[in-house]
Amino acid sequence: MSETTKKTLSTEERMEVFDREFAPHTDSMYSFAYRLTGDDEDAKDLVQDTYMKAYRFIDSFEEGTNAKAWLFRILKNSFINEYRKKSKEPSKIDYQEVETIYNGEKNDPSVISGMRQDNSKYKIGDEVTTALNALAVDFRIVIILCDLEGFTYEEMSKILDIPIGTVRSRLHRARNLLKEKLESYAKKMGYSQKKAN
Repeated sequence: MSETTKKTLSTEERMEVFDREFAPHTDSMYSFAYRLTGDDEDAKDLVQDTYMKAYRFIDSFEEGTNAKAWLFRILKNSFINEYRKKSKEPSKIDYQEVETIYNGEKNDPSVISGMRQDNSKYKIGDEVTTALNALAVDFRIVIILCDLEGFTYEEMSKILDIPIGTVRSRLHRARNLLKEKLESYAKKMGYSQKKAN
């Protein structure tokens, strides 16, 4: 019987791999996390959690493979696990935040507009965001990975751990659902769908 030995990296080697392979993808990961969560703090927490897991399991990462896809898979799994956990919990209200806004910032529109502008580079139009967020998580993830992050079907298959055929089918369904949700908005904006003869 042959036993496969797992490589063990020194702390210095771990940091080198981390800096070379994982660190360059921070902005893309934040963008993906923000589109999944819709919240700056949740997105940052999700990215931090992903990096902690990536560092913890860095010995299982195969150098020379697609580090971005590996990280996105960890991020996606963390999001889904947290999403499931939160969906089973009752809603919580942050009374301190409500009190702060009510007592101090309600009369200062610059504070609120400043908060909106902080994350504007990661946002898409409100109507599109609302329609995207209304999709089931599985459909939302494939749209984000393909149409916003530019992953190939093969990469998405690895990230999502599903066959390529399922990726294509899910993406087709997700795009059709998104198209339905945005039809009236598109008409309002002057876009018309040309029917094929």
